[in-house]
Amino acid sequence: TFSTGDQKTTLLFHWISAGVFQADFSFLIDPLTSVFLLIITGIGFLIHVYSSAYMHEDEHHNTFFSYLNLFIFFMLLLVMGSNFLLMFVGWEGVGLCSYLLIGFWYKNDAYNRAASKAFIMNRIGDLGFLLGIVLIALTFGTLEYVSVFQQAKDYPMADATITAITLLLFVGATGKSAQIPLYTWLPDAMAGPTPVSALIHAATMVTAGIYMVARSNMLFVLAPVTLQLIAGIGIATALLAATIGLAQNDIKKVLAYSTVSQLGLMFTALGFGAFGSAVFHVMTHAFFKACLFLGAGSVIHALHHQQDIRKMGGLRKYMPLTFATFLVSTLAISGIFPFSGFFSKDEILAQAFSSNKVFWLLGIVVSIFTAFYMFRLLFLTFYGEFRGTEKEKSHLHESPSAMTLPLIVLATLAAVGGLLGLPEVFHFPHLLNEYLKPVFADSQSRMFHHSPDHSTEWSLMGMALLCAAISIWAAYRKYVRTADIPKADDAPRKPLVALVYNKYFVDELYDNLFVKPLRFLSGIFYRITDKEIIDGAVNLSGNTMEQGGGLLRQMQTGNTGFYLLVMALGAAAFLLFGVILL
Repeated sequence: TFSTGDQKTTLLFHWISAGVFQADFSFLIDPLTSVFLLIITGIGFLIHVYSSAYMHEDEHHNTFFSYLNLFIFFMLLLVMGSNFLLMFVGWEGVGLCSYLLIGFWYKNDAYNRAASKAFIMNRIGDLGFLLGIVLIALTFGTLEYVSVFQQAKDYPMADATITAITLLLFVGATGKSAQIPLYTWLPDAMAGPTPVSALIHAATMVTAGIYMVARSNMLFVLAPVTLQLIAGIGIATALLAATIGLAQNDIKKVLAYSTVSQLGLMFTALGFGAFGSAVFHVMTHAFFKACLFLGAGSVIHALHHQQDIRKMGGLRKYMPLTFATFLVSTLAISGIFPFSGFFSKDEILAQAFSSNKVFWLLGIVVSIFTAFYMFRLLFLTFYGEFRGTEKEKSHLHESPSAMTLPLIVLATLAAVGGLLGLPEVFHFPHLLNEYLKPVFADSQSRMFHHSPDHSTEWSLMGMALLCAAISIWAAYRKYVRTADIPKADDAPRKPLVALVYNKYFVDELYDNLFVKPLRFLSGIFYRITDKEIIDGAVNLSGNTMEQGGGLLRQMQTGNTGFYLLVMALGAAAFLLFGVILL
């Protein structure tokens, strides 16, 4: 064990040695790791408590918790590893666990397809990540963070090799953290049990891409082209997912697209070099998104797995604790003061305003859409009259304490978590940024950050609040006062509404461009390579042996005279062979 400043590295054993290259199995603990450790273990613990009640009747209860703990283990390995190779082990591990948990109810074919989709799309991104790791090893001769980042300081800005490395690493991040074009797996990942959704969206997996870019901040600041691409893809993903969220009617799908959108805002912050702001939003998002998903699970549990918000309504009378915690988290994600999401989202918007006014404007639009679709979800679920069946209504009840207590803790964190990152205008220290400063100090010294003056920042906060308030009022007027219930799935819709409702047909596009052609080629290879060549060769050898055996069998006549004749001919053949050799 050795320490350097705010870092502590513990070597467990020498892992891989090949020539001059060596990779150790060692852990690095610093402020960035500590923040993620607290998020993973804290949120993970609450989800475990919640799951003890949510999954208690499942016949594979023990298997579920084995997978859940394996998920936590690999995520901890990902953030604690001291080199890129250990990060990759954890990276692949969480991908495996997501496959196991999304398809946990494997008797449902749709759930199996969702699990396979998540696994395959993540492999596409992981290939880019792996190539980036190989290029790091070839460039720096090591994969240890400390050594790589120390050597990177000597490279010039916009170096071609560093740019290539960061682009490949970002490809991995787009898969794991569901950014364009590899985002479509995450909404389908709702197939798994609801606690799994909370774990994937709040404490593990999708935050891995944010962690990787933040950890590699020294490399990314040397590649301004990559940072611009990250910011562009981030804001585009945030806007795309926010518009889709406006038209979804599955309670978990709305939250899933919300996660994709919020991840987009985090990547936008990373693209501006505001690594601390991205981590701050990761933390607050973990609080309110875990609470929202577990709250959705509480509703689904009460309605016996009903997830369509068009068949809910009026649940606040039957589930007051779930409603109260869901409301707090909805206010937080909508950016309402003084809840945590207000501070972390406002910090990202302030960075965008200083760096790119167009991105700031798009961020405001994302915030408007977020407030609208989240309160649309809240109002359709908890307000009005119950729209389900009488049988469902007779079984409505508040969830047990093992489920509601984690909701209360998470709602409290969602309410007060923003105090760790108060803006300068409040004349209090930004505790999280101060804590993370040693991790980002070298990279921040190479970037120019212009913070808006206090009057501008007050104006920005006021505008964000006003836009959110207008969105909430619009949602209230449409879904509470007017009681406008979304149309049935097969109802006719205007072209633009149908486009958004069908998620811009991106899944269908991917299906036609990639899935169907690959299946067609697979069919050809199956028929030609597998059936004709491989099966043909195996069958030919079998047929040859069978026919040869049939011919030899004809000689087994049981006639003693024939056997004596064969023996005599054999002896004569051996004598003739001996004479020829002599």
